[in-house]
Amino acid sequence: MSHQEKRAYDSLSTSKYEIIMGTKDVASVPTMSVTPGIPCCTPLVDGQFKSERCGDSWKSLFKSCKCFSVEALSLEEGTLPSVSCALIPHPISLARKVGAEFIGTFILIFTGTATAIVNQKTQGSETLLGLAVSTGLAVMIVILSTGHISGAHVNPSVTIAFAALKHFPWKHVPVYIGAQILASTCAAFSLKAIFHPIMGGGVTVPSGGFAQAFALEFVISFNLMFVVTAVATDTRAVGKLAGIGVGATVMLNILIAGNINLVYSSRETTGASMNPVRTLGPAIAANNYKAIWIYLTAPFLGALAGAAAYSLVKLPNRDVNGHEKLPNAEHSFRR
Repeated sequence: MSHQEKRAYDSLSTSKYEIIMGTKDVASVPTMSVTPGIPCCTPLVDGQFKSERCGDSWKSLFKSCKCFSVEALSLEEGTLPSVSCALIPHPISLARKVGAEFIGTFILIFTGTATAIVNQKTQGSETLLGLAVSTGLAVMIVILSTGHISGAHVNPSVTIAFAALKHFPWKHVPVYIGAQILASTCAAFSLKAIFHPIMGGGVTVPSGGFAQAFALEFVISFNLMFVVTAVATDTRAVGKLAGIGVGATVMLNILIAGNINLVYSSRETTGASMNPVRTLGPAIAANNYKAIWIYLTAPFLGALAGAAAYSLVKLPNRDVNGHEKLPNAEHSFRR
């Protein structure tokens, strides 16, 4: 390359850099026509995101549109940076989140409890595999249908674990847990009205010693929350498959700790609750509170341990400058 060509190349590279950084007016450098009317994101105004159109200048494109991600400049002469834009979604009201959380929890508790009741009524025709598949599918469809609205916690231990690790605001915890408890109670009494007097099969009680039951509930809750934390909070995990991953984990846990028949089971089982409201609602409806303290403590402790364990082993999330990013204030199954 001649001296003259080298100077021209350096001048062009400097112009590109100044355009992106917003320190140079575009009129003074060679420009490329920009299609008018590209959607662009503007800052939060009065609590609402406004959608505007980008101008024809590169300066407004890169300075005003914060949703653009700029790839590294190519070293080839004349190559302009490629950009992409995604609209920031409108904020979701707390009422909508709580409503979605109520519906999702109702679907989960109704499905899981109904399968256990039908299994008892038909003398074990559902089998343990049927119980596992039914509950796992319920978890999967709830995450896929409500995860983008409420985060699809459907479990107080998940809500507490997210809040403890700063992935969910503490101020929303009481409302979420209240919705989950109410949904569980409504689902349980709906089942009682449908299947009365056969309700005992839907209550999770330990078939062995309390110590074994506590340990088993702790371990399966740990497994569940470890996977939930991975797919919900780590951008490197396959977030689009979150419902499948969490549903499969629930199925696996039920195969480990579930029981086909609470009366004739000969192995150490707990009913594989993993969820305090999975036990609380049916217990209230059936007036059976045997060892309920296990299901109100072990899942919380297991979930906290599982979330903490993944946070310790996960790769650090760093920005373009190599600095570690702070955790998002609200995660769950919303990206």
